[in-house]
Amino acid sequence: MVISGDKGLSPAARSQLEKEIANLRAQREALAPQPGEQERTGDAADQADVIDRAEAAARLDRQIADLAAKMEHGGYGNAQLPDGTTVTLRFPDGDEETFQVVTVPGEDADAITSDSPLGLALVGAKSGDEITYRTPRGDAKATVVKLNPPK
Repeated sequence: MVISGDKGLSPAARSQLEKEIANLRAQREALAPQPGEQERTGDAADQADVIDRAEAAARLDRQIADLAAKMEHGGYGNAQLPDGTTVTLRFPDGDEETFQVVTVPGEDADAITSDSPLGLALVGAKSGDEITYRTPRGDAKATVVKLNPPK
């Protein structure tokens, strides 16, 4: 995978982040009060709607800020693997699987996000290391067979 020179994001990851930010900004803009809307006083249902929209706007603002930070810092820092890292893991049942570390989740079933519990457990790991990571069913373990950063 080719890595762009800026912040370690692949061109595909950067493009995906830009699309997601544009989409979130459009959603946020749709929640903005319309002219004259703030002057109106209404019943409790109107007030509840205003509160719900404000909470949704705040949630969108946080998502936009998180994605902007990924773009600014390359989606990883000292505590995350770079976009495009490939890793082969051996699980306790003997199965081996190869994954690609991505910054932005997509449709690829063979990908793990750099900030997921498994992605974070791989930080600093090398071949032969046993890692432990959290799952909804509790802690899980795997052995690192290979870990290759992007070229």
